[in-house]
Amino acid sequence: MLELPFELSLVLLLVSIAFFSGIGITTIGPGGIFVTIALYSLTSLPSSQVAGTAHATFVVTGLVGSAAYLHSGEMNTGESRAIAIVLSGASILGALVGAYVNTFVPRSVFGLLLGGVATAVGGIILYRERRGFSPIYDLEPLTRGGRIVLAGLGFVLGVCSGLLGIGGPVLAVPALVLVGVPMLFAVAVAQVQSIFIATFAASGYFLQGNVLVPLAVVIGTPLLLGVVVGWRVAHAIDPEKLKVALGVVLLGVGPYLAL
Repeated sequence: MLELPFELSLVLLLVSIAFFSGIGITTIGPGGIFVTIALYSLTSLPSSQVAGTAHATFVVTGLVGSAAYLHSGEMNTGESRAIAIVLSGASILGALVGAYVNTFVPRSVFGLLLGGVATAVGGIILYRERRGFSPIYDLEPLTRGGRIVLAGLGFVLGVCSGLLGIGGPVLAVPALVLVGVPMLFAVAVAQVQSIFIATFAASGYFLQGNVLVPLAVVIGTPLLLGVVVGWRVAHAIDPEKLKVALGVVLLGVGPYLAL
């Protein structure tokens, strides 16, 4: 039987949040951030255990999300596979660096960083959408220059994700949208990247003793169910509306986290 350091009411709340977070992961990308937010704001866990446990849940969601988008065809193109390979490879080193740096970050600073990243990314997307969205860079993933850009982007995303305990899609989707990758393709690629980020980040935290396995199992189960539901939702809604929703969600949660 799984023993958790929380009351049943809190466990049920975390389970509910995890389910809706899973839906967000495969529809707009940053759904996983709400798992991290819930663990940070509703419990007294240190930031290292928040990040480590959250990453442990994102390993399986990345696998299932990737399989779902492979089934629906978004991962069957040469460009999407090239983006996924380069971005994921560079993210591995970044995730390990981020997990290491987290051990030196106080809990209060952790919240400020988490909120600041969410607010900045959401604000950029909404601003560009209102002004007539156009990518800030015309990414060509099959060229050498495009791969160099992707590698640099992947490393930075890996560091941020590993440090803050947020799944790859939280930052990868808005980042890819800003360099011209279509919304559904960005979400699909981010699922693949999240496998590598979560696996290596969770491994680093596990070696530090900062992964609460029972909690990861309890949260990961409804999160996984939400991922499947979210994949279906993503194919029933206009991608442009998803892009706006992405910005609104990130902009909305950022200030709360920074308080």
